[in-house]
Amino acid sequence: MEALGRCLAPCLTRAKLIGLKGDLGAGKTTLVRGVLRGMGYEGVSKSPTFSLLEPYELGDRSIYHIDLYRLQHPEELEYMGIRDYFDGPGLLLVEWPEKGAGILPPADVELILTKTNGGRTLTWFVHTPSGQQTIDQFLASC
Repeated sequence: MEALGRCLAPCLTRAKLIGLKGDLGAGKTTLVRGVLRGMGYEGVSKSPTFSLLEPYELGDRSIYHIDLYRLQHPEELEYMGIRDYFDGPGLLLVEWPEKGAGILPPADVELILTKTNGGRTLTWFVHTPSGQQTIDQFLASC
């Protein structure tokens, strides 16, 4: 999953929101770690399961790793000022985006990770032109 994230990282220049779906242990956080590494982040990356959000500054772009697993109601996102993150040049990598339904904008791409016989299966759904460009670039380079 980390290698997949590293390969995906350079393709995310136009994307704003990537939704990450999958059961617990499917590899969502590991994929994000790979994306961060692929974008040049060298520090420790940690799961935002308890803090909900971990920000990373990489040059002129901010990356926000958001984990909504513990979210009880989508309106809780309003209390954390989630809309402020939609307007800037940052990239939002959101685990469990379905828990933010009605508040989160549509993802450019939804990545669904499924555990299968010791491996993983990746399925994606594209929802925006930026998402299509992301996947096209990914398919051409990885």
